[in-house]
Amino acid sequence: MNISTLQKDKGIPKSMLLLFAILSGLAVANIYYAQPLLQLIRTDLNTTPFAVNIIPTLSQLGYATGLLFIIPMGDLYKRKQLITTNFIILVGALAMFAMAQNVYTIYVMSFVIGTCSVIPQFFIPIASYFSTPQSKEQNVGIVLSGLLIGILLSRVVSGAIGEALGWRIMYFIASAIMLICTFLVQNFMPNTQQTFNGKYITLLRSIVTLIRIHPNAIIHSLLAGFAFGSFMSVWACLAFKIAEPPFNAGSNTVGLLGLCGVSGAIMATFVGRYIKKYGTLKFSILGCIIILITWVFFMLLMGNSYIGLIFGIILFDIGMQCIQLSNQTAVFAIDTKATNRMNTIFMTTYFICGSLGTLLSGAMWNKFAWNGVAFVGITMILISLALTIIPRKNIN
Repeated sequence: MNISTLQKDKGIPKSMLLLFAILSGLAVANIYYAQPLLQLIRTDLNTTPFAVNIIPTLSQLGYATGLLFIIPMGDLYKRKQLITTNFIILVGALAMFAMAQNVYTIYVMSFVIGTCSVIPQFFIPIASYFSTPQSKEQNVGIVLSGLLIGILLSRVVSGAIGEALGWRIMYFIASAIMLICTFLVQNFMPNTQQTFNGKYITLLRSIVTLIRIHPNAIIHSLLAGFAFGSFMSVWACLAFKIAEPPFNAGSNTVGLLGLCGVSGAIMATFVGRYIKKYGTLKFSILGCIIILITWVFFMLLMGNSYIGLIFGIILFDIGMQCIQLSNQTAVFAIDTKATNRMNTIFMTTYFICGSLGTLLSGAMWNKFAWNGVAFVGITMILISLALTIIPRKNIN
């Protein structure tokens, strides 16, 4: 892997894309380990379902915070140093999460973990920056596939380890993994050129300027974000649903259900190849319709059977990738000289909406159980569909 000869738009080795995909998956996994473990954490700390539901909410809010304040630094400072620093902080935060004796310590560590797990959002623009114009979407899809696989496997691994060894062991293991990632970044990641000259505060202000100049970026970001909020509604409360009749299952079952989402990882590569041919609008509408149909037919009518949950999760992932990848690559294309900042606009909005879906579904679960969760999910995907259809002239 020759990391010294890479140039903008001249191509990037597949081996490096694979490294980016692996590191992205391992980094983003940190904010999803908790989802299958919520019931175990609730029992261990003797707290309420709503109290532990705040854990993934804070992780997602932390992720949005990192996207807003850390990712733009990639245009101002050396990304290799930024990524290394984030991995080192994760080593400590994950270890402290594992040793926490109360839910409030976990809240703080969840926010820190979310903030520093934004590392994949450095790799995605780097992959786009070095790729040839003909392969940008496909290569971004490869890195995104690694990220998605990391999300899927994180649930499976944490569910199994949590059931067998306890939730604390899972977080000690995650801390060790971040230490290995630090070594890989230091030895195999290429250096990239700074694309912004000025002070950090000026950089942040430039994000506001980009939003004003490019309103399309907000349209793409919001419609993808509300879809993600609908998607996260499922995972925010799935551990609680699985723990009740007729399932009466543990955290390992929640993790195994996450494997159904492998279809989303496969879909990411497919979407990346055909975005230019069919356009962002068509993929967005298709994704919204798939998720809406899934909520109505599978999660409401068949939500008390494993077959309903399995089909629902598969379709959720497929629909979500149609929406995310098409709109994210569209945002990158708006201003290629500010890829990190454009990605900040997209992903900050994306995870704020995701945390909103997590929080609202947790509150509705306490009042109306699964039907309340479905109400949140359906409402958010309808908002996404409305944003997709109404401003047709503003979407490519």
